[in-house]
Amino acid sequence: MNESMRADLMRKAGLHAPRAYIERDRSGKAVGLSRAALSGRLVEFSGQGNLANLTLACGLILDTQKEGETAAWITGKESAFYPPDAARTGIDLAALAVLRCPDKAAIVRAADRLARSGAFGLLILDISAKGEIPLSPQSRLAGLARRHDIAIVFLTEKADDAPSMGSLISLRGRTSSRQDADGRFICSFEAVKDKRRGPGWVWKAVHHGTPGLY
Repeated sequence: MNESMRADLMRKAGLHAPRAYIERDRSGKAVGLSRAALSGRLVEFSGQGNLANLTLACGLILDTQKEGETAAWITGKESAFYPPDAARTGIDLAALAVLRCPDKAAIVRAADRLARSGAFGLLILDISAKGEIPLSPQSRLAGLARRHDIAIVFLTEKADDAPSMGSLISLRGRTSSRQDADGRFICSFEAVKDKRRGPGWVWKAVHHGTPGLY
């Protein structure tokens, strides 16, 4: 699906692509939640409830596809990811690999195999409340992310004061969403750990609602 067809589909559905506030630093390097800014890193989106996680992750997939890169969503059996909702935001499902795995260990193995192929620009690992991932597989994924210029993003559900998944997480943020007076949904990412920029920055995107996603 090309950009014109995707935009036409969204107009007919009464939807709009998310408007994101993406910054660049003084050198022109992308910062925020673009694929370019997250490439080569292990990233954790965490929040209580998963709608903000899902919505922000879909925004990353859309950004990845606009770059001409391939994305994959790797999840367990209980995932709330619903492909028709993703398609309504403009994501080309024909260019998105979706893997449903029986458990957390299988999710990590699948991510390792896809990362080693070098064929993906973005991997979303939807582990939700399944717990932590051991340091050894994290280390392998971190090395593969750097080697193949991949953004590897973990979606987790945890309390705001809970720690990140481990020392190898380069960026971790709390995700949340709220509805404004015009009925739009504001999805936010507050960086609580960032090895490159330092914590404290906030990234926001405005979305017009679609069932299952903000």
